[in-house]
Amino acid sequence: MPSQQQMPLSARQTTPYSVAEQMRAYDAFTPHEAGSEGASSESPDQVMPPLGYAKAQIHGVYILAENEAGLVLVDMHAAHERITYERLKQSWTADGVVSQPLLVPITIAVSEKEAQHVEEHAQLFEKLGFEVDRVAEQSIKLRRIPLLLADTDVETLLRDVIADMIAHGMSSRVEQEANEVLSTMACHGSVRANRKLTIDEMNALLRDMEVTERSGQCNHGRPTWMQLSMAELDKLFMRGR
Repeated sequence: MPSQQQMPLSARQTTPYSVAEQMRAYDAFTPHEAGSEGASSESPDQVMPPLGYAKAQIHGVYILAENEAGLVLVDMHAAHERITYERLKQSWTADGVVSQPLLVPITIAVSEKEAQHVEEHAQLFEKLGFEVDRVAEQSIKLRRIPLLLADTDVETLLRDVIADMIAHGMSSRVEQEANEVLSTMACHGSVRANRKLTIDEMNALLRDMEVTERSGQCNHGRPTWMQLSMAELDKLFMRGR
């Protein structure tokens, strides 16, 4: 049966760390070079990266890529969710999640309990990348949002973050429960099903996976990619019999 295969390609491992760890040994492949012009096409002098090169997208959900072992199948939403989550965690651990101002601040109607929570924990929201303040008994105004999540439905995002913070008691267990909130934020920031990606965008996602810790699993524990070797493909089509 097809299974998720970790790098190196000749060995099967259970840890989701190994893709990123193996990429550190690829001196010819860095995040900067991966995004450069021509990175999406194979050349004789270019080392094949572990997850290979994208060939197609299936139903706006899966990426098909070719690597040295055979075929790689990637759940693009799950993979991008993990990438976004790890970046948010790094930012949180440093100086707080990087934010950007909204061109036009958004006024949002909320419950009195939610408005009070925003008012009481303004510094915590700021560390999460939000500038939001209470402007009325049941109204808040959002002025800044996390940079990584700029293309999301920011009102829904903020509502979900407030709900998570209230549910997990963030005021008393910030460090312990922060990952739950960051996971919710990452889900909002990941690419959605049925979104058409270009080959360059698909390859950029593969390269990001290769340098991201735990990229073998999404935030909820589902696999983000699976490997089908040439032997497994041949077996499916009964080649060589």
